[in-house]
Amino acid sequence: MAATGSLAADAPGGGDPTRPGAARPAPSRRRRGATAGGTALWLLAPGGLLIVTVIVVPFAVALIMSLLDLDQYTFWQWLSAPFIGVGNYAEALNRTSLLHAIWVSGSAAVIAALLALPLGVAAALTTHLPFRGRSLIRSLYLIPYVLPAFVVGTVWRIILQPDGIANHSLATLGVDGGLWLNGPKSYLALILVQAWSGWPLVYLLALSGLQNIDDSLHEAAALDGAQWRAKLRHIILPLLRPSVSLAAIISLLHMVNSFTLPFVLFGIPSPHDVEVLPVLTYVESFQNLRFGLSAAMAVISLVLILIPLLVYLRTVKLDGPEATA
Repeated sequence: MAATGSLAADAPGGGDPTRPGAARPAPSRRRRGATAGGTALWLLAPGGLLIVTVIVVPFAVALIMSLLDLDQYTFWQWLSAPFIGVGNYAEALNRTSLLHAIWVSGSAAVIAALLALPLGVAAALTTHLPFRGRSLIRSLYLIPYVLPAFVVGTVWRIILQPDGIANHSLATLGVDGGLWLNGPKSYLALILVQAWSGWPLVYLLALSGLQNIDDSLHEAAALDGAQWRAKLRHIILPLLRPSVSLAAIISLLHMVNSFTLPFVLFGIPSPHDVEVLPVLTYVESFQNLRFGLSAAMAVISLVLILIPLLVYLRTVKLDGPEATA
């Protein structure tokens, strides 16, 4: 023990950590953790600032506006506009066609999403394996998705005119097409156009899911003598479920919140059968100039959009402790 002490004393700097040659003690684990945590917060700061600027602030402004009696007379002094609490929400639910618009938006989006799912999955299955011209076919499949919504609405508005291509094609089959942009058939037209423009998103996500399936599973199924239908039922479709579920939720949210497509397709004022929630909110805000009422409708639509999203997150357990394991 004495020899050890003498060696420590004879070493450069001795046993005094304040001397010039003394070795500095290593930082503690708690201090390193605090430094790493501070660095992580600084790295997250730009994203957090963007979320606050783009999402939190506009939502807070809309929420404040929905509690005020805000119209064309009080808009310029909207901070001093009369506070009416939930009056705009009560009026939206009881004195406007909000509930009808919610039903039209929700039901049309659900039906269109259900039509888009098998189309997208089938398209992904047909272009998954290599063949000559596959790149061209994949590019053609994406045309409905990459076209702007106003272009899609304009093209389909021309097709569905009383003397358009759709009615001429049906007439050759002995079917009277009738009116597609007004009346009861306008609801069917909305569903068909939304499904046509929405299935490529399902195709993209389903194709990515197919490419993530391990080739060893296909080889094992081939060694077991499994036919194509059995492979599809027991291997491909179960492994595609997460991708297809995500595609269904994204498509549903996009169709419920779609404004440009029905706005261009049916015009303003839109027929009662296709009076969707975004268009109704637009009419109350920019035509009737009831800004507080339209803000209340926007908040209600946001709550409705969050419902399927939370259901999906709960289903795949992205908000549970298992997701971080």
